[in-house]
Order: sequence, then C-alpha cells, then structure tokens
Amino acid sequence: MAKIFIDGSAGTTGLKIVQRLSADKSLELVILEGDERKDPEARKKALNSCDIAFLCLPDQAARESVSLIENPEVRVIDTSTAHRTEPGWTYGFSELKWQRDKIFSSKRVANPGCHASGFISLIRPLTGCGIIKPETFLSATSITGYSGGGKKMIADYENPELKDSLATPRLYGLTQEHKHLKEMVKVTGLTVNPAFLPIVSPFYSGMTVMVPLNGKDIGVTLDEVRDVLREYYKDCELIKYMGDRSEEGFLSTGGISGSDRMEIYVYGNNDRIVLVSRFDNLGKGASGAAIQNMNIMLGRAETTGLVI
Repeated sequence: MAKIFIDGSAGTTGLKIVQRLSADKSLELVILEGDERKDPEARKKALNSCDIAFLCLPDQAARESVSLIENPEVRVIDTSTAHRTEPGWTYGFSELKWQRDKIFSSKRVANPGCHASGFISLIRPLTGCGIIKPETFLSATSITGYSGGGKKMIADYENPELKDSLATPRLYGLTQEHKHLKEMVKVTGLTVNPAFLPIVSPFYSGMTVMVPLNGKDIGVTLDEVRDVLREYYKDCELIKYMGDRSEEGFLSTGGISGSDRMEIYVYGNNDRIVLVSRFDNLGKGASGAAIQNMNIMLGRAETTGLVI
C-alpha cells in the first residue's frame, strides 16, 4: 500500500487531491491537522515517511518542502510553478512523446500549469515535427473559470454582493510576464515568448486555450495540421482529437467541466487556422493531472480515480 502525503491539503488543488484519493482503499493518506500543517517538524516527518508527496503550495513553500526531504526513496509531485523548468525535474505531461516513461522512473515530477497545458498540447506536436519553427512568434488566448485563482478569488466571485467588475470577463497577465510563459516556451521548444492573454470569467471551472496560425506563414494546409494532431493523440486515453466539431456553431469553455480529459479542436481554413484545447482547469489543468502522474509513478492504470 503506497503512503501518500499532501503538503498543502487546505488549498484548492490540495483539497481536490485529498477528496479524490480518500476513496482509494489501496492508498494510505498521511493527513496533518490544524497547526501541524504549518509545523516544520511535523511536515518534515510526513515528507520523509511517505512514498509520494504532493506539494500543493506557493512556490517558495514548495522549495522549502523539497529541502526538508532527506529520504532518497521519497518521490515528489509538485503542483506549483517552482520546479517546472528546473534541471532534475521531469515535466508531468505524460502525453508528450517519450514522457510517460520519464515520469514512471522519476523521483521529481513537476505538474504542468493549467494555461501551459492547453498551449503545450496544441504546439508541441507541431514544433516536434517541424511545422512550427522555434523562432515563430505566436499568440495565445486562454479563458478560465475563477477557481484557478485560489481561495481568495473564489470567495470574491462567490460573494453574494458580487462587484460589478467581476460580473464580466477580466483580462490579466497584461505585462506579458505570466508565470506559465517559461514552461510554455521550454517544453514546446520555442525560442520566442508568445503574446499570451489569459481571461478569467465568472464561472467556476473550465478552460479553453486558443492559438491562431497563419497557414501561409507556416507553409501547411488546414488538413495537414489536423493530421498531425489526430495522429499525435490517437492512442491517448485522456486527450482526444475532436476535429472541427462544435455545439451548433459554438464551443462552451465549461463544456467538460468536472472531467479530467482534454479535447483538441482545429477550426478555420488554409489561410487562418485556429487551434483550441478544452479542459477543466481543476482537472487536466491541476489535480487530475497530478493524480494521473501519481498513477504512472506507481505503475497503475493512469486513469485510476479519474473522471473521463
């Protein structure tokens, strides 16, 4: 029986992981209650006595937790931004080519960011086959539910006296310094940061990431792009290629909220191609991906405990 510790179990992602794993009788959860959650000695003991530790913490606290681990057998899944591009850490997006085996054998796995997951799922297959060159300047727009902002943002949006400014979609990351940009560039192999515009909206969960391409600039047709993405994800259980399907001409950002899968769409024509990734920011964008990584590390079916 694997022993699992969630450091930061009171946060949004940590709570979701605890809720999901509590029903799994093949796992033993190590839970710190009350003041113990912030007690360095209690945390150190828990971190060094488990088989896998989930870090659901702010970046600096996640780094501190790693420094407390002395047991070489402890394996870590960090859901923060702290280690996603750090040497010695495996990027936890198993659907990328050859990544599943790396996750299985790794002691340190960095869970992808939600926005980054959508962007990488669309662009990595195209940079990998040379359709998109490393120096290509791209743009991306991401629409997300407010739950990705953590407890304070959730409380703000769910306040009965909702501020007028929260009643409509809000743009952020306006300085083009969003914390997910670093992993978006590194994992896709780009050498130029994309222009990235995230938008938080007044619904709980769901996410769509959209990347437009100029067919003439990249020198391929709409069908060629579709063929690459269809082939890349054909054997994946949690990422499905959906082609140009829509919901009567629309695509709802919250259309698969509550699930752990991701859907890939390709719209447009040979001149203007639009790539879309749809998923739940709390599922494939956070706790679902973390549990998928745990399953792989433990040698279990990767969909165990997930909602497909």
